[in-house]
This record gives sequence, structure tokens and C-alpha cells, in this order.
Amino acid sequence: MTITTNNAGFLPAQEWQQEHKDMQLTEKQRRVYQFLESYFHKHKQSPTYEEIKTALGFKSLNAVYKHLKQLESKGYLKSRWGNKKRSLELLPLRTSAAKIPFLGYVAAGTPIEPIEVPESIDVPESLLSGENNFALRVTGDSMVDEGIRDGDILIINKQPVAENGQTVVALVKGEATVKKFYARNGHIELIPANEKMPPMVCKPDEVEIVGIVIGLIRSYRQKKL
Repeated sequence: MTITTNNAGFLPAQEWQQEHKDMQLTEKQRRVYQFLESYFHKHKQSPTYEEIKTALGFKSLNAVYKHLKQLESKGYLKSRWGNKKRSLELLPLRTSAAKIPFLGYVAAGTPIEPIEVPESIDVPESLLSGENNFALRVTGDSMVDEGIRDGDILIINKQPVAENGQTVVALVKGEATVKKFYARNGHIELIPANEKMPPMVCKPDEVEIVGIVIGLIRSYRQKKL
């Protein structure tokens, strides 16, 4: 599982180490873990020992091996196939978590698709805001340029109003969408983060704000909730 943050305005602005504050790691171990996390995110596979050595400036492959074994012993990493190349696997971070409702699936232009049996999911407390939080899984790519991808889980703070520039889940004539919100000149603009898709221009009474996107969780081994 990867917790994704950016400075686009819809996720908490904590630095990496603040997001990972519960990790009992030394500074060097943190640097290794951060590099592994970034590499997995970009390449969808683990780096080789040589790539880790080059990226982090270790003097030998033995030093790389030592730090990886320390991460493994602390439960943040495991090697799936012994010493074979690209065999590393990051394990979920042990951070304080809270359960929030998982309400279903949301895509541009379709109703929220509820799940058959209401469920809850564990979410890092650092991603939450207030008590009215819930989760939806995204389908589609209307917000891909904001870092919201098909299959991501959005953490939503339920509220009926939004400020310009915030990313919202909104109902437009009963259909759900995830877009950037702007109120301009007596109308509402819901703007996608995908140049292939046009903005939605609506009358105020056609738009109902469901909530504000405050966080995102991405799993590279997604299981349907």
C-alpha cells in the first residue's frame, strides 16, 4: 500500500517523514525505505542492489544488503525469492489507523455505485479530518493529471460546501463526479484534470457537494472491496 501526497491542494501537506512518523527506523534506513517506495511507485518493481547502491551512495553492495536486512527484521520489507534480482517487497506501514466507511465506487458521469454489504477500511489517522470521513474507489481517469488514478481509494470529508480550487465529489443532477470546484459569475464549474475531457458548467441548483477529497490511498495489489 502506498499513501500518496502532493501539493495540488487535495491531500495533507505533511512531509514524507511526518507521514511515516511511527516508523522505528534510523535516518539511513528511512532513506532506503523512501527510495524503495519511490522506485516501486515509478517502475512497478523493486530496484536491484546496484541501483540502490548508486542512488543512495553506498560504498558497497554489502552495505545495501545490511540495510535491507535491517528493514526486513523490523517488518517493513521482505525478500520473496532469496537473493534474486528485483525480489524485494515493501510491507504495509505500521501507522496509527482508524476505520471509516467504504461506500462504493465513483466515476465521472455515473451514480455512486454502492457495495452490496456496507464495509469499513483502515486508514492512517494522518489522512483524516474531523469525524465525517468516508472512502470511495475511483473508476476512470478524469483526474489523472492531479494524481488520481483508476482504482485509487479517495478519502472524503463529508461537507456540503467547497472553496474554489478544492477537489470534490459532487452530484450533478443525481450523477456523481470527482472534479475541481469553482464558483464563477453565478455558475459552477467542475473541471477535470485530464485535457481530453471538457469542464462541466452547471447552475448552482444542479450541483450538490458530497464532500472534499482530503486523501488518497493506492495499492499496487488491489483487491476489490
